[in-house]
Parts: sequence; structure tokens; C-alpha cells
Amino acid sequence: MALLKMCGRYLNIMHILLFFVTLWAARVVEASRAEFVTCGTIFKLMNTDLRLRLHSHDVKYGSGSGQQSVTAVDVSDDHNSHWLVRAAMGETCKRGSPIKCNTNIRLQHVSTKKNLHSHYFSSPLSGNQEVSCYGDDDGEGDSGDNWTVVCNNDYWRRDTPVKLKHVDTAAYLAGSGRTFGRPISGQGEIVGVTSQYGAYTDWQVQEGLFVHPSDILPHLQNAIHTEL
Repeated sequence: MALLKMCGRYLNIMHILLFFVTLWAARVVEASRAEFVTCGTIFKLMNTDLRLRLHSHDVKYGSGSGQQSVTAVDVSDDHNSHWLVRAAMGETCKRGSPIKCNTNIRLQHVSTKKNLHSHYFSSPLSGNQEVSCYGDDDGEGDSGDNWTVVCNNDYWRRDTPVKLKHVDTAAYLAGSGRTFGRPISGQGEIVGVTSQYGAYTDWQVQEGLFVHPSDILPHLQNAIHTEL
């Protein structure tokens, strides 16, 4: 009888331990989902040096390409600062799948449905490479909409700055530190620059709607399996 009681207590302890291990694993899975930028995520992107958010609006450049202008603003609640992560032109990505470092993507401006774009026009204030928004109502443009996520991890992490390198021209997305006058007074100029080591080329994800992956990432899955 005493042996049976001891076995019963042992099984109860094992059930409790199993419950806490399962709860811990679930939290690890949830953390892994929230940790990375994923395909289909909508976010705001902040330049970490200038503390300005990437922005666009239905205002065209008065020079250069004449396309929709891209600027930077210091307010956090402007709906024109939302961008959607999409696959690069001609490619696909599964909604909710984490974006690997050195992957090509597109960033679609949510309000106007045009894509973050660059080309060999000069920017209006500093004479660097112009950055604009381009594409039709369905967000389809051309290869000038493709950007490489340059980072040192396996995946694009939400808590770590990255650089965005333009695929066609090899320029890095940057702020110039200059500001516009009317009709967009006080907004910062966004440009492409040739060196990633220059100032104002680091960008970090801020506020947004983050789409979680349906499955845990492979390396985390292996870690959980090992721990269990």
C-alpha cells in the first residue's frame, strides 16, 4: 500500500513537471513568433540615428523622377508611415514566415499601395540617390522595388537595426539629415548612399501589426526537443 502511495505521488509530481515544461515550451514558441519580422507584417521603420520614421504620401517630387516622394517624420502616430513586407518581385514568401537576413524583399506603402523604390536620379536636397515610391494600384512596379535586408543574424529581428540595400543600384537606404520646406515642411530627406558605413543607414522596426509564423523556427524546435 505504501509503495502504491509513493508511486501515486511520483506520478503527480511528473504530471506537474510535464505541465510546467509544456507551458515553458509554449512560451518559447510564442516568443519565437514575436521575435522576428515576418512576411505580411505591417510596421513603421525608424532611422536609429535621426530618430525619424520612414514615410510617404501622395506628394510627388518637383524634380528628378517626379514620382511619389519618400521622406521621414518624427511623429509616431502618422498612418502614412506604415509599410507592408512583401516578397521581392517575381518571388513568393509564405505569410507569417520569418525574413532571413540577406533576403530580397519589397516594402509597400500601405496608404498608396506603391513600393519603396530607387534609381539613378539625384535626390532634391543633398544630391544623393533619389528614393521614391513606385508601382500601380496593385503594388506592382519593377526590379527597382527590390531591397536586400542586410543583417548579421539568421533572421531579421525586431529588436536589432538592419540596413536596406537597393538591389539594382547597390545603394543603402539612408536619411540625409536635411529637411524639406513647403509643402512638406520639416520632413526629412530620404536617399540612397553608396557606403553602408556612412551615417544614417541603420533602420529598426517600430510600431506595427506583426504576423506570426504558424510553426516554430527549426533551430528553436531542435533546442526545445533537446531540453525536453
